[in-house]
Amino acid sequence: MNTLKSLGIPTYNAVYNSLFPNLLKRTVAYKSALSLNNLYPNSSLKLTTLSLPPKHGNEKFSGYIPIEELDITFSRSSGPGGQNVNKVNTKVDVRFHLQSAKWLSDEIKEKLSEKLNSKVTKEGYLIYKSDLTRSQQLNLADCLEKIRSSVRECLIERAEPSPETTEKIRRKLERAAKERLLIKRQRSQLKNDRQAPQVVL
Repeated sequence: MNTLKSLGIPTYNAVYNSLFPNLLKRTVAYKSALSLNNLYPNSSLKLTTLSLPPKHGNEKFSGYIPIEELDITFSRSSGPGGQNVNKVNTKVDVRFHLQSAKWLSDEIKEKLSEKLNSKVTKEGYLIYKSDLTRSQQLNLADCLEKIRSSVRECLIERAEPSPETTEKIRRKLERAAKERLLIKRQRSQLKNDRQAPQVVL
């Protein structure tokens, strides 16, 4: 590169910038070293979960999860692998205390506790498990991907339904309830018709 500059020959970057000065540069989002694409780039397994693109630099969660703040345990798996599952601890349990997680904002903690209320233990831990493969690292990466997916799903702001949509949903539920009760009455009548007639002496 220095030789080209000394000879007065423009480099590729200089030519590119002169031709496209107003072109937006491509933004690169953070991806963990334990992401599935980095661990197994040629894998055909569909292990990735929901991944949302950043909103023009206003991303509330970068995807970074500090391993040192997670409680990771390994155990014998019941998943695929044949006799290998009886020899190697491939099942992964990842847990972290929701309220004391420094890598999550207070807004994300509140939304996670509301949405995943049934999954939070009495001690306040969120637990993610994976025995999808017989690879310990793949299962760990799958757990981390599940955590990222949960965080990003809770950040999705869903629009409030319009009154017309709400009325359509109410009518649909009412119609379904009427049909269910009608089928129930028909079934009850069918069972009553099968009974032998009672003879009164």
